[in-house]
Amino acid sequence: MSMFRKQSNGGKYWVVAALTFLLLMVLPDWIQAQVRLEMRPFESMNLTGDQFLRGEQGKPVVLAGELRIPRPGTDKFPAVILMHTSSGIAPHLDKWAQELNSLGVAAFLLDSASGRGMVNFATDPPNLSYLQLMVDAFRALDMLAQHPRIDPNRIAVMGFSMGALPAVYSSNERFWKLYGSANVQFAAHIGVYGSCNTVFRGEEKVTGKPIRLFKGTLDDFGLIEPCREYVSRLKQAGADVVLAEYPGAYHFYDWPNFKEPVKLPQAPSRRNCLMVEKEGGQVLDVKTGKPYDPNVSCTEKGGTIGYNEAATAATTTAVKEFLTTTFGLKR
Repeated sequence: MSMFRKQSNGGKYWVVAALTFLLLMVLPDWIQAQVRLEMRPFESMNLTGDQFLRGEQGKPVVLAGELRIPRPGTDKFPAVILMHTSSGIAPHLDKWAQELNSLGVAAFLLDSASGRGMVNFATDPPNLSYLQLMVDAFRALDMLAQHPRIDPNRIAVMGFSMGALPAVYSSNERFWKLYGSANVQFAAHIGVYGSCNTVFRGEEKVTGKPIRLFKGTLDDFGLIEPCREYVSRLKQAGADVVLAEYPGAYHFYDWPNFKEPVKLPQAPSRRNCLMVEKEGGQVLDVKTGKPYDPNVSCTEKGGTIGYNEAATAATTTAVKEFLTTTFGLKR
């Protein structure tokens, strides 16, 4: 019996040794396949909407984000800055970061809330404008362009809901000249279920980089018709812009934790707002002709959110194909 036990133990040791040898053989490849995570701070500004539109400077604020590089090493990667919704960084951004990393693209999950002491832009005191999130995008672009593992000529920006505004409108040549760097531009602009209900002065003059919008036809936080009109205006001016529409899809259609549509009766919505920028950075409510005030103008309450598997899959495929072409990636 003792001899059998000894031989049995010896067999176990042999198996362990063999597994250890195999692990050591594949370990370098396994390490190379791992995503490298870095927390990257950068300085931005707090601005009101009229300050931003006048090109003024605001109070400095330090923000940060998580950079996910597809693998360790020394080679350079293209990157996408991910701009969150008014709720802050949510689980769906993790899925998008994984999709980007699978392409060989770095993902930077920019946090525009925490550095400002905010949790939710929709419910926290409105002490800043969504417009100034464009400054966050431009400053993050500047920071990433200096990173030794990032290709400065292949950095795109992608935003969701509130984050779609800086992602899409940072293509505006005027805004880039006001707050961007002369040495670097975004390579592409992607907006997912964003709103297009403000007409900015000179908005048809864009940097020339491609713009892609994705939106559900049932989105009642920001109706789709203003986005159709926005895209039409840009196309007439010669811009490379495309709007993908998904019938039956609500706001937040890529959030799998909302399998069934959910009504949010107290959530603020500007679905029936239409604003236009005038001289001096003044934004008017088109219906009243008076300066837009989020507390007394056209803002309503109530809206619907809900996951749509087909819309999510179609958006994911379209975005990955778009970036593959734009960044010149191997298929």
